[in-house]
Amino acid sequence: MTQSKIDFVLIWVDGNDPEWLAERSKYDKRKKTTTDNSVHRYRDWNNLQYWFRGVETFCPWVNKIHFVTWGHLPEWLDTSNPKLNIVKHSDFIPEEYLPTFSSHTIELNLHRIKGLADNFVYFNDDTFMIDNVEPTFFFRNNLPCDSAIMNVHCYNMEDMYIMAPFRDIGVINHSFNMRRVIKENPFGWFNIKYGFNNLRNLILLACPRFPGMLQQHLPTAFKKEVFNEVWEEHYAILDSTCQNRFREMTDVNQWVFKEWQLASGKFYPRKLNIGKSIPAYHIEEAAEYISKQKGKMMCLNDTEMSQEEFERCVLLIKNSFEQIVPKKSSFEK
Repeated sequence: MTQSKIDFVLIWVDGNDPEWLAERSKYDKRKKTTTDNSVHRYRDWNNLQYWFRGVETFCPWVNKIHFVTWGHLPEWLDTSNPKLNIVKHSDFIPEEYLPTFSSHTIELNLHRIKGLADNFVYFNDDTFMIDNVEPTFFFRNNLPCDSAIMNVHCYNMEDMYIMAPFRDIGVINHSFNMRRVIKENPFGWFNIKYGFNNLRNLILLACPRFPGMLQQHLPTAFKKEVFNEVWEEHYAILDSTCQNRFREMTDVNQWVFKEWQLASGKFYPRKLNIGKSIPAYHIEEAAEYISKQKGKMMCLNDTEMSQEEFERCVLLIKNSFEQIVPKKSSFEK
């Protein structure tokens, strides 16, 4: 089977842009405890150039990069690069959802980007490619590569964001019967590539429905058709999420599409140890993971910290990236 072209989608915000900050302040609802509007959601680590260097170095086969932004652009970005498509929120997000300061709204509407390939990989601006991969790393037989591993979600009052996985799996359980899904695709859910995680699936098979699905906080391969399917069948909850200016406890997020792909069997099984998500309070581990290329990709998960500690972390990560992608990419002026 001929492999279809693969696009990358990257969303980014310049948290220092005064115009963006002024617009956000009009809708700021910090006093509302169900709203996630933390500073570290928008903070700029000044390392975006390494994302482009990583893609050009390790994924030269990518068809197109769709760079999604509120409207601002990095000064160093060469917008004339033929592989680059600059996409403003207003270019693809329905007007009734704008302006938005929620990554959930942006994620749920990615399929509306004009010219987006049927097969694409979604990146947050804190996820990076750090070693060579072939297109088959993300898609095989035109199916997104993923690991179908169940998980138990545990609620934490201090972390409102944890509610999104509950909402996501609720959508899945509304449309799919867990035992029927696994019976129809046994090798998708019990596979030698999953190692000991097969035991996790076996134990959780006793649940009456999907208790949750394991997420890695890493770039995700998607079929555009899946976005259309979920929007068609669950318009109300997606629309409700997109009506929120900021992330809310009632939201679903892009994992609902990922889990839909798994439940519908539209994926190709792969092993789990392909990359790692590392919180910024383990910055030394993150820096070493990058410089020693311990995986194919990684996520640097920002956390609350002092400005002094933040500046130290930024320098460490920059130095690590300089070791593996020191040369400018064609996306830099």
